[in-house]
Amino acid sequence: MKVQYFPDTDTLYIELIDTPSVESEEIMEGVVFDYDKEGKVVGIEIEYFTERFRGKPAELPLNLVSS
Repeated sequence: MKVQYFPDTDTLYIELIDTPSVESEEIMEGVVFDYDKEGKVVGIEIEYFTERFRGKPAELPLNLVSS
């Protein structure tokens, strides 16, 4: 698993497996699942990441790497 944060767009991308995606689906506003050719989720994109989690009671245990 690889987690990337893009500060210019405030987007977090979680790559679950290193497999190319062939389809994407916005499952709710600003959250996109990427699927491989077998229909398995290979990545998750979260737009407006810091805005969504600002003021939440729990800290996320992630080491974010800016790209």
